[in-house]
Amino acid sequence: DSAWTWISALVLYDFCYYWLHRMGHEVNVLWAAHVVHHQSERYNLSTALRQTGSGVLLGWIFYLPMALLGYPVEVFAVVAVIDLLYQYWIHTELVGKLGWFDKVFASPSNHRAHHAVNDRYLDRNYGGIFILWDRLFGSFVEEDDIDRPIYGTRAPLRSWNPLWANAEVYWAMAKDAWHARRWRDKLRVWFARPGWRPADVAERFPKPDFDLQRVDYDPPVSRALSIYCLVQFVMLLGMGVHFLQVAPALPLLKAILYVAFLVASLCVVGALLEARAAAPWLEGARLLLLGLLPLLSGQWLDGSRLPPAVAIAVAVVCVASLVALPLAWRGQPAPPGSAVTPAQAPGGIGDTALR
Repeated sequence: DSAWTWISALVLYDFCYYWLHRMGHEVNVLWAAHVVHHQSERYNLSTALRQTGSGVLLGWIFYLPMALLGYPVEVFAVVAVIDLLYQYWIHTELVGKLGWFDKVFASPSNHRAHHAVNDRYLDRNYGGIFILWDRLFGSFVEEDDIDRPIYGTRAPLRSWNPLWANAEVYWAMAKDAWHARRWRDKLRVWFARPGWRPADVAERFPKPDFDLQRVDYDPPVSRALSIYCLVQFVMLLGMGVHFLQVAPALPLLKAILYVAFLVASLCVVGALLEARAAAPWLEGARLLLLGLLPLLSGQWLDGSRLPPAVAIAVAVVCVASLVALPLAWRGQPAPPGSAVTPAQAPGGIGDTALR
């Protein structure tokens, strides 16, 4: 309970985070998890909310020193939250350089450089709270006033599909491993630096070089469809909050089904924003399922009983959405052909670093 325990835990946690973050840019399989956070081609507070769905699979390894040193679980949990929350505010272009603060702590300026794909900034500034780790281990770079940071990755996602956002690099590595002729290369693909490809795979499946002057992914969307998707997203956000509230008491199967519905719904909303031809039909099916379930069974997605008035209200919202959907879709511009689906996705990791 001493102050020293908490202070040392926070410093040590940030040190461990530095190495997790750094390896997340230097090891393919770790980059595959971390890439989600870097896919945004804009840099604002919403960028901080882009979090991986697979980072927990290997990320825990980097915090083992804290367990071995005997830090209590509750101390670890609290400093982890502090470290995470601190990083939220540094995802902004509205705050300039902060003088001495930039030399000690992670700051908006330091983190803008971290998110940039310019050669000057690539693989730099990993500290979560303290930028001192980067200065100590040679990974620090100062944001340049002339060389403006360009955000995103060097293999742009070009999709609003959340599943594909989490899977794209894993898929690319799997395809490269499959096509590689040597067993050593099949294994190395997963642990080499991002961007490395077996020579035979790169020759048979070449990828274009990265263009820093690329056009950001921004498929045309009508105002009506934007509003419709925003409303659906807000409702899904509310459902997500409800799931988090009831999840601890849910049987595993019901929890999986609830999450599957939420993820599928987000994928459909993403498909609408990409103007996919099948998207309106998928959205219609989703709304029918969501509206009929409480009416026919009297239950919500978690299996809990709904009062008749609530079930009717859900059905009314779904019917209203079904009526609004064709109106919102009408006049939607055709996609320019730049969106990428898993079926159209690249056959492997690009020749330049996947950042």
